Amino acid sequence: MIVKGEKIRSLREERGYTLQDLARRANLSLSYLSEIERGSKRPSLKTIDKLAAALNVPKTLLIEGDVTDSGLSLGDKIRLLRAEKNLSLQDLAARAGISLSYLSEIERGTVYPALSTLKRIAEGLDVSPTSIMGQEGSLGHKLKALREEYGLTQAQLANLAGVTAGLIGQIEQGKVQPSLKTLEKLSEVMGVSPCYFIMEPGAVDQMLSLMNPELRELLMHPNVQAVLSLVCNLTQKELQFVLNFIQLFKRSDLNERP
Repeated sequence: MIVKGEKIRSLREERGYTLQDLARRANLSLSYLSEIERGSKRPSLKTIDKLAAALNVPKTLLIEGDVTDSGLSLGDKIRLLRAEKNLSLQDLAARAGISLSYLSEIERGTVYPALSTLKRIAEGLDVSPTSIMGQEGSLGHKLKALREEYGLTQAQLANLAGVTAGLIGQIEQGKVQPSLKTLEKLSEVMGVSPCYFIMEPGAVDQMLSLMNPELRELLMHPNVQAVLSLVCNLTQKELQFVLNFIQLFKRSDLNERP
């Protein structure tokens, strides 16, 4: 995200404000505002909010570039996208089916929502989930969100999975990638498939959109879903055995018998 320092200066001068005037209205120091206008300082979204309010313009007018591609936090992305679409907190909360106070906490960054909640928020903003997830769709963030959803501390999860709390912390921070064995342990404790952690956000929806209706219907069949769930938990050796069996079956005349 790039803050338009020249735009801020232009709007300030257009309104006849001096640097001192705008700094006072936005409750910022004169030197800090000067650095923002020169482009030598990158202000926080909170500061941008103050400047936008003092200049009586939308905050998006002071920002250059796509919000979804910026280095903003999850909460800041949601807040900016909501402002772009002229939605109030109450509007978006109603669209996403969550409470107003919960959405406010998400935007402030005091809580991290479950992925299912993020998807509903994305739908409420009419954007793809990947637009707001970004790094939040990584393995570490998925693990943290799921752990907090279950009300577990890092130490408790580590104890249940038979690993160290330090390793859990490093995985959640994205400092290390867990081995398949560790991922299987964590998945078992959290009651999800290992695929849950390694699939990119929105990848399933994207794949389904490329399939014809008949194939999508087949994949949604409970029996097929049960098989896919089992496959996600197979080791490489077990998966190879299943593939060999399917190939053997297709070459035989067993599938041709009534």
